[in-house]
Amino acid sequence: MTSVLTDKHPCFSAQAQHQYARMHLPVAPRCNISCNYCSRKFDCVNESRPGVTSEILSPLEAKEKFEKVKAEIPNLSVVGIAGPGDALANWDETRETIELIKRVDPGIMVCLSTNGLLLPEYAPELIKLGVKHVTVTANCTDPVVGAQIYGTVNYQGKRYVGVEGSEILLNNQQEGIMYLAGHGVTVKVNIVMIKLVNDWHVPDVVKKVKQLGACMTNIMPFIPAPGSVFSGLPQTNMRDVTAVRTACASELRQMTHCRQCRADAIGLLGQDRAGEFRSCASQVEPVETKPVPFVAHYRVAVTSKFGKLVDLHFGQAEEFQIYQVNGSRFELVETRRLEKYCAGNVACDNEDGRKDAILMALADCDAVLTMRIGYQAQKRLLKRGIMSVEYCYTIESGLGYATEQLDLKAAAV
Repeated sequence: MTSVLTDKHPCFSAQAQHQYARMHLPVAPRCNISCNYCSRKFDCVNESRPGVTSEILSPLEAKEKFEKVKAEIPNLSVVGIAGPGDALANWDETRETIELIKRVDPGIMVCLSTNGLLLPEYAPELIKLGVKHVTVTANCTDPVVGAQIYGTVNYQGKRYVGVEGSEILLNNQQEGIMYLAGHGVTVKVNIVMIKLVNDWHVPDVVKKVKQLGACMTNIMPFIPAPGSVFSGLPQTNMRDVTAVRTACASELRQMTHCRQCRADAIGLLGQDRAGEFRSCASQVEPVETKPVPFVAHYRVAVTSKFGKLVDLHFGQAEEFQIYQVNGSRFELVETRRLEKYCAGNVACDNEDGRKDAILMALADCDAVLTMRIGYQAQKRLLKRGIMSVEYCYTIESGLGYATEQLDLKAAAV
């Protein structure tokens, strides 16, 4: 599906990328979900990836900056709101910005990117505002897969995790895409391809969004972001991305020229000029806060394959990651290998000896956070005063859940 407008949108048309410039206005700092591949870092001028910006603009500042850029870049064809958080999670700022830009230049294309959580609520208003292009990041269609990708989903005043949160997000994404496409909006779907997490699932996503009315998909390589939950996972090889794009091309048109732009990008896709205009609006100065001394409240042992997810059965663990936890704060203290607690090779090979080694290794812990644990193992730990907490998601969210369980236990005593 193409149109005269789409032909001038560099993110939707490969031909337009060499002729027309775009401008991202960073007016949306807040986000309503946490993606395990994301780390939104402000004031990082040498880094180019979604979620990065050097300033946050008010709607009025955004309008003033648009006027300045428009005067100096005559081939500017589109203005987009791409974060650094979610455009719809900052609806008041997003709406006001669009209204101000349209007053200055009624003919300018306005688009936005969103995770889609609030699309069913705001899609009708986007259409009334004249937004003709929307990009939705939808990384899966299976809530179980989504539970590995999304940490928390904050929706209608409640915080959801795991499959429950993922299911809410995916349902809203799909409802929103179908509504927009059914009302003449050109919808592109971004898919972050993460090895061993959703790479095998990407063709299913492409098929589904095609059914919903999306005009194209943009399968993007996962790039580890420092500070994110998935920072330790490998970057997706472009050969693998190209192979999946090729396989999906017969299903739906594929974007192959994406530059995974910053939230304040300006200019042609290959010639970002954001630095030239960086100081023309008030800049958000980071607030320096003094670190609060960390005082541990609980000690929790975690079973994990790679140190990111709670994805290992208790009986399969050869080592435990030991965390000190206090409320929402936690720190990794050490990794304890079971062999250190064995009384010798014979004892380690013996099942009873292994059980004793585990109890010794966990003697100072308040809880074990693990994907699965058998009933007898739970009983052995409980006799030592150690709670068993089953969980299957990120270590960060799992530690929060374990803390809640330990607090409930303490309150009941």
